[in-house]
Amino acid sequence: MFTHIDEKYGYDGELGAIYAKDKTEFKVWAPEAEAARVQLYKTCRDEDPYRRLPMEKGADGVWRKTAFGDLDGIYYTYVVTYDGIEQEAVDIYARSAGVNGAMGMIIDTKACDPAGWDKQDYVKLEKYTDACIYELHVRDFSIDKSGNFCYKGRFLAFIEKGLVNAAGDSIGIDHIKELGVTHVHLMPCFDYCTVDESDVHRPQFNWGYDPQNYNVPEGSYSTDPFNGRTRVAEFKRLVYALHREGIGVVMDVVYNHTAATADSSFNKIYPKYYYRLWGDKGEYFSNGSGCGNELATERKMVRKFIVDSLCYWASEYKMDGFRFDLMGLYDTETLNLISGRLKEINPNVLLYGEGWTGGDSPLEWGRRAMKLNARSTPDIAFFSDDFRDTVKGNNFENRDKGYVNGATGNEEYVKEIMCGRIPHPQIPNLTKFSWTDTPAQTVNYVEAHDNLTLWDKLYYTNSTDSIEKRIRMDKMAAAMVFLAQGIPFIQAGQEFLRSKPFPGGTVFDHNSYKSPDAINSLKWNRKSEFKGVFEYYKGLIGFRKAHSAFRMCDKDSIGEMMRYIDKLPQRVVGFVLYGDNEFEEIVVFFNPNDYPVTLHAFGSYGVYIDGDNAGNVPLRTVEGDYELDGLSTIVLGRPRQVPEEVYEAPATD
Repeated sequence: MFTHIDEKYGYDGELGAIYAKDKTEFKVWAPEAEAARVQLYKTCRDEDPYRRLPMEKGADGVWRKTAFGDLDGIYYTYVVTYDGIEQEAVDIYARSAGVNGAMGMIIDTKACDPAGWDKQDYVKLEKYTDACIYELHVRDFSIDKSGNFCYKGRFLAFIEKGLVNAAGDSIGIDHIKELGVTHVHLMPCFDYCTVDESDVHRPQFNWGYDPQNYNVPEGSYSTDPFNGRTRVAEFKRLVYALHREGIGVVMDVVYNHTAATADSSFNKIYPKYYYRLWGDKGEYFSNGSGCGNELATERKMVRKFIVDSLCYWASEYKMDGFRFDLMGLYDTETLNLISGRLKEINPNVLLYGEGWTGGDSPLEWGRRAMKLNARSTPDIAFFSDDFRDTVKGNNFENRDKGYVNGATGNEEYVKEIMCGRIPHPQIPNLTKFSWTDTPAQTVNYVEAHDNLTLWDKLYYTNSTDSIEKRIRMDKMAAAMVFLAQGIPFIQAGQEFLRSKPFPGGTVFDHNSYKSPDAINSLKWNRKSEFKGVFEYYKGLIGFRKAHSAFRMCDKDSIGEMMRYIDKLPQRVVGFVLYGDNEFEEIVVFFNPNDYPVTLHAFGSYGVYIDGDNAGNVPLRTVEGDYELDGLSTIVLGRPRQVPEEVYEAPATD
């Protein structure tokens, strides 16, 4: 429908309010508009503009206007006319905004840099499988009464160090550092629309998957939503605080849909262009997101906007990576372009997302960035729902069981997921049904913000079992995440058995996108209550980071260096890893039975991980027959033999 527009008016230059000390140039692409103007406001609360500046249209479809003088801190909107009707819209390229995102803001972003900003850089990531990802919601992080943060629910909570819970254990950014993850994945931090920023002290919550202004940090997380500079400066301080701890920052982005449809700024600036349509005349908005619309990523200027936006976040805010929501609504060409452009800015950028949609879409199946098309986007990783459901049971059936909590007969599936679900010579099924050739495209997880937490899922599937038994199941699930080939991912609080109970404690929230803080907040005292679980997760992360055998990237290496062990007791899965940087052999066994089994060691091995403890210091040594407890993991290591130096007697006269 808009192919001729792309061919005639496709534009490659900069758009938005381009600020300089002596002037600001406004540029908005609206090739079929009848008229356009810029309106300037001194504050974001003003009802009437103090200046109206008519814009002129160029042959490239871009409307332009230059306003002289220093406009830093001035708010603005566009008024665009179609069919004689004027509509006021926020610049989709706006870099900051006033309260509730109702006006864009002209801003000198460099003036918002914290001291030392130019001296810090992106976090180094040699390969995707070196990452350990920690998914976190900004408000959840600090809003609970169990955390004595000064900046509760705000970006600045991440700069607070030295905080402890009631038992004296570290919380906040110190906790994240102690845990050992490499990257914090922040759920949407761009300006979203469902929280009223004008009343941030009133309890309000949303995950943020309802985009309003893509290039603007969310105002409700700032200390002053009425000042567009504040949100920019404070989000940079958050990034800087994590970078100083050596932790990368991944931003959750939602370019698949907008919160509003007909009333969105995109649609006011150029009706229907930015959205996929259906119907004989394209009269209806398609709804592959399940949220009322979906962006047409395959159109030239939609693709340009997404790429420009991501490059802006990567360069201006030094984002170390991006997680894409409902990535099946993106076309593969756009994602490959995104990857190429972002790697020019940061060669270490980490990119992953959901390889599915929220509903049907007009986008052709072969062009969708679905998990089954993963080979078409080699630099993008995908969440492995195969891994998730194999380990704990179907994500959408509360009482369906998986490997760790009672399912039987799924040992072959466990083997598939532990090698990254790539072709493996011992698993013929994967030659036909694998969806990728590298574990660098596989994000392994058993818990995320969506659906039940792992701990709550274990309650539904194993409510008659003791807490101690369910903790052992949880630990085994975590061990599978961190000992599998691929990219490990956990939700914040998973390391101390995060739970989201409704009042009463026996029914749990599986979709807490707008639930109150009482359900969503991180309960920091649980770290001490379940200190053993936290230490176990910490030990798993440390062990994985220390051993390259768990972080392989290519199919051939895994085929040669990861060998499954045959003829094991029922339900037990085991494998041997070779070629590690430190160990000659690493042997891993999982026993999901609630009774012990006897295994045999061919030689002397140190035990580094068992059902209770994990780390880089050997717990004990085994040789010959040994017992593997029920509901537990064991990891054995045989260090490389370092040849003794040959002693040569000194020469004699």
